[in-house]
Amino acid sequence: MAFNLFKYSSPASFYPLAGKMAPLFYVLAATLAIVGLYISFFVAPTDATQGEAYRIIFIHVPAAWMSMFIYIVMAIWAGLGLILNTRLSSMMAQALAPTGAMFTVVALITGAFWGKPTWGTWWEWDARMTSELILLFLYIGYMSLTAAIDDVRRADKAGAILAMVGGINVPIIYFSVKWWNTLHQGASVSLTRSPSMAKTMLLGMLIMAIAAWMYSIAVTLSRVRLLMLEREKSSAWVQEVLEKKS
Repeated sequence: MAFNLFKYSSPASFYPLAGKMAPLFYVLAATLAIVGLYISFFVAPTDATQGEAYRIIFIHVPAAWMSMFIYIVMAIWAGLGLILNTRLSSMMAQALAPTGAMFTVVALITGAFWGKPTWGTWWEWDARMTSELILLFLYIGYMSLTAAIDDVRRADKAGAILAMVGGINVPIIYFSVKWWNTLHQGASVSLTRSPSMAKTMLLGMLIMAIAAWMYSIAVTLSRVRLLMLEREKSSAWVQEVLEKKS
């Protein structure tokens, strides 16, 4: 039997599907995080240059990746909501924003803890760090803007414009170490060349990245369900859901 994607394009249809999928992704996230942390902190070898301090990258790098990836996905959902006028798209964008902001904060904090023993400073206003900080402001700006406008449709449109315009910051973050002479080191993992780290280190980092991805999906599905109930509270299907819960 073919899977009808359009069947789940409305909040009423997507709500029960999200409820079934979220627990699965939570389990995957927890399992992968345990395996990834074990490999990262107990199996991966000590770095010849940075010693044990380098192990913070197993949290820092996946968080930095997710901070950029989630923003791109958020901007795409917001853009779809703006262009196609679909309610679910705008809700997905709003559900993604807090998780993206959280990963950005984690990336900034762990980057500071990594930078102190490695570079001798907690913070430096170089291109990579500054553009990552701007990304946090973009997340906060998007969430603040959509929350400040009472009219839901107007809030969705204003937020979508901000999200799409702010998307230009993502390639700036990624390419900053190539475009400018920054303190931040270059990428250890690239699609165009072999990784510059031990296989065990790479395995731990990739598992942690997938765990962060699974967590992002799980928490976004949980959050979008709450947004559906809040924004569709006058709909008949929401009343049915609330009656079943009570």
